[in-house]
Amino acid sequence: MENFDVAIIGGGPGGYVAAIRCAQLGMKTALIEKYSSLGGTCLNVGCIPSKALLDSSEHYFNALHTFKEHGIDINTPKVNIKQMIERKRGVVKMTVEGINFLMKKNKIAVFTGHGSFISKNNIEVNKADGTKEQIQAAKTIIATGSKPSSLPGINIDKKRIITSTEALELNEVPKHLIIIGGGVIGLELGSVYGRLGSKVTVVEFMDRIIPSMDGSLSKELQRVLKKNLGFEFLFKHKVTGTKSSAKEVTVSAINGKDENIEIKGDYCLVAVGRKAFTENLGLDKAGVKTDDRGRIVTDDHLKTSAEGIYAIGDVVKGAMLAHKAEEEGVYVAEIIAGQKPHINYNLIPGVVYTWPEVAAVGQTEEQLKEKGIKYKTGSFPFKASGRARASMDTDGFVKVLTDETTDEILGVHMIGPRTADMIAEAVVAMEYRASAEDISRMSHAHPTFTECMKEACLDATGKRALHI
Repeated sequence: MENFDVAIIGGGPGGYVAAIRCAQLGMKTALIEKYSSLGGTCLNVGCIPSKALLDSSEHYFNALHTFKEHGIDINTPKVNIKQMIERKRGVVKMTVEGINFLMKKNKIAVFTGHGSFISKNNIEVNKADGTKEQIQAAKTIIATGSKPSSLPGINIDKKRIITSTEALELNEVPKHLIIIGGGVIGLELGSVYGRLGSKVTVVEFMDRIIPSMDGSLSKELQRVLKKNLGFEFLFKHKVTGTKSSAKEVTVSAINGKDENIEIKGDYCLVAVGRKAFTENLGLDKAGVKTDDRGRIVTDDHLKTSAEGIYAIGDVVKGAMLAHKAEEEGVYVAEIIAGQKPHINYNLIPGVVYTWPEVAAVGQTEEQLKEKGIKYKTGSFPFKASGRARASMDTDGFVKVLTDETTDEILGVHMIGPRTADMIAEAVVAMEYRASAEDISRMSHAHPTFTECMKEACLDATGKRALHI
């Protein structure tokens, strides 16, 4: 039985980053991954492949709708869905190979198979060929991620009633895609197929989309998706069941008036969130406790109830985001090494990769009102940006929330072009507890989208925005 200083169960963004940092800190490190390719959900069936399809569909949409305005005349483009999927697979393959290289570079021992605890320090790896192998580790980090959730009455057949995994591998463009859930995953994949010509209907239990984000972002994104892609939104609808045939799917729901309705389409994407993957890990044998939602219980330092065992990413409480898992992976590695790292969970940004993109960090207006914190608001629309007009990306705005007394930035909420990248400025500013005045006095290159951040801060400091 081989001995390691630390073993990580799960090779997703949290797990493989934790392994790299442990190795950098001089620990003999093992990484156990159930599937044959590293990278977890994010690299294989999540973040990376969905962004590849989002980019491909955006190119098609622009060729169809905006090229003529730019003075580019082409024949009417056609969708080659098989090539689009093939390109996506290539992007995934290249990214996974990059992770494999990093494991070898950092001399990390990779074990392929299902890892589970035999005891607190002993882990068994069940391989695909039926063989088993055991390793011993002084410390263990659980990073097994999450899997798609469902609802009572929904039978996911992976053919007509699908999850995000199957939505990334369709061999045809749906005529009518019904999406159960108005969160990030549903809206991103809905955007892919909406751009390619699908009719998209979003069925949401709440009264708005992306309900965890600032209400102004929800409102604007709903408007833009309806205007640009023809999305239909059914709010306050409780899904009661689904049924499918060879070529059709029917979704049954109760609307806000307590009426039973049916929505028919050819595909139904179930996108109602994700749940922690903690089954068959032998947690009881190691003394690791879980909560009523199946998540692993940890303290503020991500230590579980078992000495020497930690948990990170989607298996613990908090946002299910790849970059949150990565931060936690580095954090735990450094804790094990005796360092004193830090994570500010209030400053983990959230992004929706629709177009326009949606990005946010810090407190929402709703949260500030609930807490009774007095605040000021500054905003700036992209339609007033010269760079946005040049690229024909004038939907959206940047909104900055600041403390009424100190002017410290408490939250930044953006919807517009490249806001997924722009939000980093807000994270840096808030990490250093900058005021809106600080940002408003910093030079931003012209013409750029980031000028909207400066203008929103100018607006927050006393309605001093220069270009509105």
